Amino acid sequence: MTSFLLDSRLEADTFRIGESALNLLLLMNDSRYPWCILVPKQVGLREIYELSSKDQSTLLTESSVLAKTLMSTFSQEKMNIGALGNVVSQLHVHHVARHQNDPAWPGPVWGHSQAEPYSSDNQEKTVKALSQSALTDYFTF
Repeated sequence: MTSFLLDSRLEADTFRIGESALNLLLLMNDSRYPWCILVPKQVGLREIYELSSKDQSTLLTESSVLAKTLMSTFSQEKMNIGALGNVVSQLHVHHVARHQNDPAWPGPVWGHSQAEPYSSDNQEKTVKALSQSALTDYFTF
C-alpha cells in the first residue's frame, strides 16, 4: 500500500499548519493574501468527485469553516475558492481571501506577480490567529 505524500510543489510553496482526519491545512507562503489550501490525505486523488460521499461532505464543511475564518480573522471582502489542478494534479483546494486593494484585484492571484514570502514573525502571527479560531474544532495545529 502506498502512503500519502504531499506534492513537492505544494511542499515547497506552503507551510503545514494543521491537520484534520481528512485534510492537511497549508498556508501559502505569500504574505500578500490570507491564502490556505486543503489537501485530502488520500493517495492518487485528482478530483473532488473521487472522494467518498462522506469525505466530500467533510471537505465541504472544513472548506466552509476555513473560508469563514479567513474572511473574519483578516477582515476581507471576497473569498476565492478553487480546485484547479492544472499545474499540480494532486487534489487540493485553494482558499484565498481577497479585498479591493490587494495587488491582483480583481483578477486571479495565480501568475499575477512574484510571491512575497512571510517573515518568520508574520508567519507566526498568522498561524497563531488561525489556531485560536473556530478551526480548532476541526484541525489540530
